[in-house]
Amino acid sequence: MNGTDPASAYQPYDQPTPPDRTARNQATARRAALTICTIADIAAGLLGLWIVLYLLDANQGNPFVEFVHGTADWLSGWAQDIFTMDTEGLRVVLNHGLPAVIYLLIGHGIAARINRV
Repeated sequence: MNGTDPASAYQPYDQPTPPDRTARNQATARRAALTICTIADIAAGLLGLWIVLYLLDANQGNPFVEFVHGTADWLSGWAQDIFTMDTEGLRVVLNHGLPAVIYLLIGHGIAARINRV
């Protein structure tokens, strides 16, 4: 035996984590939070864009309008016909606006929680 500790390469439990690992974890958390916020913002933006296009009576045959409409219907599929109004414009605003607000609240809430950790 030469008297060397075979576990000397391991960090003891009583020492703090090296600062480079903490900084790297915080940077990763910020990137994840930014990604979540971006996805939530894009989803809410597409829903808001469809509301605006509908209220401005955009050409339903246009490929861009069809894409926005299809994406908005997919994003708000779980909230379709929550509100059944006589006025079609108000129904579109409420049935697509509610998911937009919920996506923003949940996405930014999760991102804030990730950044806090």
